[in-house]
Amino acid sequence: MKFILALSLAIALTGAWWLGRFSAGSTAPAAASVDPTDARDILYYRNPMGLADTSAVPKKDSMGMDYIPVYADQAPMAPGSVALTPEKVQRLGVQTAPATRTRLAQTVRASATVEVDETKQFVVAPRFEGWIETLYANQTGLAVKRGQTLAALYSPELFAALEEARIAEAAAAKLDATDPSSAATMRRLRDASRTRLSNWQVSDAALDAAGKGRLLLKAPANAVVVEKLVVQGDRFEPGQTILRLADLSTVWVVANVPAGQLGRLAVGDAATFTTPSAPGREFAGQVTFLEPILDRASRSVRVRIALANADGVLRPGLFGDALLTSTPGEPSIVVPRSAILDSGTRQIALVEVGPGRFEPREVRLGARSGDRVAVLDGLRDGETVVTYGNFLIDAESNLGAAMQGMSHGAQSAVDTGAETNHSGHDDTASATKGNATRDAADQGTPSPAHSNHGEAN
Repeated sequence: MKFILALSLAIALTGAWWLGRFSAGSTAPAAASVDPTDARDILYYRNPMGLADTSAVPKKDSMGMDYIPVYADQAPMAPGSVALTPEKVQRLGVQTAPATRTRLAQTVRASATVEVDETKQFVVAPRFEGWIETLYANQTGLAVKRGQTLAALYSPELFAALEEARIAEAAAAKLDATDPSSAATMRRLRDASRTRLSNWQVSDAALDAAGKGRLLLKAPANAVVVEKLVVQGDRFEPGQTILRLADLSTVWVVANVPAGQLGRLAVGDAATFTTPSAPGREFAGQVTFLEPILDRASRSVRVRIALANADGVLRPGLFGDALLTSTPGEPSIVVPRSAILDSGTRQIALVEVGPGRFEPREVRLGARSGDRVAVLDGLRDGETVVTYGNFLIDAESNLGAAMQGMSHGAQSAVDTGAETNHSGHDDTASATKGNATRDAADQGTPSPAHSNHGEAN
């Protein structure tokens, strides 16, 4: 009977030993999936779930997934970087574009209004007193030609000055032979009258008409009557404005450009103007003036553009859009504006550092032109940036960073627990000894250490 019990015990121990060896063999590390034809050097193996856990040898994680090899020619991923499979890149619809070094011409679009060219305005204001006998330019908006009669004026004062000049001229001619001194006096009187007429801007061509008591006012240029302040038969005072004219062969287009978009705009830059009143037409000109004072209400600066208006299509008061193009500056790195993720305080661009590997890069922006923007710092010429799908990749990057932070916290907790378990026996012994000492002190009895020390003494 004892022999049978001993034999049964031996058989049970042998089975347990073989079962342990089988179980240990089933959990042995298995080789990760590595391409045998790949001759690159493997630096280490990383966790397939993206956790902050690496291994120097092939292994599996707790779910049985192989660790992924990291090769020597793969640059280490910067914080916040994300790696995507080709299938996921295609599913996200990721699009990229190269960062190129080029000269960026800044373009600014602003609302604009057609105004009269202030340098081509004229005012008709006689410098003497009189009456308007006939008003030929009798309606606002009337187009007149240079030299065309605007009005016929009658002025007793003008007539008296003309008669005085003529009488003095005739008297001087008669007295030349008999009384040279009196003739000289008459000529001085004649010259004084003509000087008065010249100050009144009465030309020699108008003297004949004025000699008959009527002065014909002529148009100073090809223009349009923009304001008529009198009617036929009105009396006017010296210096009173009776007509205002404007030459509309060239006009001003004044664009209200926000102060933040002035940038490199300067006098001489190209500009175009479009208006709904002339569909399909684009009027080209150039910037002639930038007002030095900022409008406080609109926080904008008035930029003046001179445009030719030979056919008169551009009428003062028309509203439209002006597109201003600055002269290109120094070459700079230029990328599409869609490549920039702007949080308000930081600007980020996602750079493709390898197939399916994207790195967030903080950039400093410069001038903007349409759908392109200059990058002053953060990118190099030739680097590839993500132009579409970068929001989704950025979300993936933030999720990976959050998971990495969580994994670091979990790993720290595990490391702390491992250290505690490693010295668990010593800590328990120390705690027991400390508790015993404190209990003995509380009860007024010597601690075991003191008792042993006393016995040794």
